[in-house]
Amino acid sequence: MTRNIDTLLLLALPASGKSELRRYIASLDLDTAAEDFGLGPTVQLDDYPYVHLMRRIDEEIVRLGESAVFYKSNNGPFLEGGDWATLIALVNEDYSGLGTDSPVPSQPTAWLLDRFERARHSVGLKPPFGHLSGQQFAALATALDNEVAEMARELSATLGTYDQGRSTVVIEFARGGPEGTEPPLPDPHGYAFSLRHLSGAILGTAKALYVWVTPAESRARNQERAEPGVEGDASILHHGVPEVVMRGDYGVDDFLWLADRGGGHAVDVEAGGTTLRIPAAVFDNRVDHTSFLRADESVWDPDDVEELHSALKMSFSSLQ
Repeated sequence: MTRNIDTLLLLALPASGKSELRRYIASLDLDTAAEDFGLGPTVQLDDYPYVHLMRRIDEEIVRLGESAVFYKSNNGPFLEGGDWATLIALVNEDYSGLGTDSPVPSQPTAWLLDRFERARHSVGLKPPFGHLSGQQFAALATALDNEVAEMARELSATLGTYDQGRSTVVIEFARGGPEGTEPPLPDPHGYAFSLRHLSGAILGTAKALYVWVTPAESRARNQERAEPGVEGDASILHHGVPEVVMRGDYGVDDFLWLADRGGGHAVDVEAGGTTLRIPAAVFDNRVDHTSFLRADESVWDPDDVEELHSALKMSFSSLQ
């Protein structure tokens, strides 16, 4: 088997093992990744850095005496549910920059705020920062420039590694809906909503791998992995999602429902007046195959690795 996946959508509830699987895939030699999973060298994109920076922006805006613009509280859900689409618009923009190697912007926070404004506009939402004064913008820059510059540096390095025709782009995100809700989930919740906001360039080459755990197990693992403080909050492996968000935004999800409607091996995405069928597979992680991957690679148990690899290979086989 050789590389045949151009774009892999890696989807699941929080703490289900998505980021751990990204780490494992990146650890493989290229021949194994191609032969067993159909993957080329991976370029990994994720909407979580934007989620984290939205919370950091709100923290600083509140310190300036203004109301938060993204979240109902520091541990609360979005004020505007349509920001689930804002996150997808930012991923689309990152995807469109594949193969570029842009310098770190000279005004990092201004660059990021402009990106949020543009992404919101593209999905029909109001700009979030129009009420801020020039002095407040300057204060935000003082507080956030170093952190945003590091994010921009890492993003630029990631985009610069893309090799068209050889790389596989892995795009990770989590979506869901309120606890107790039955599919179809109402907009703006769930995968049906967010998938249709992905760009045509992504959808035209995408296959999806869903990492299956129950909402209850997702909440348990979310608590287990969380490390408080800036390092944990900013880390894809160790950040914790607030409990109210876990129940209000990730209490259920709709991927298995969508896959069932697609015959078990695909999800149908309504986009631009047409229906696109995205090949899909499920990796059953209800019995935890992935949490050990958060440890240093040097201490991974070979038996755990072999068990994970075999189960993952079986899931990927249905995407070939």
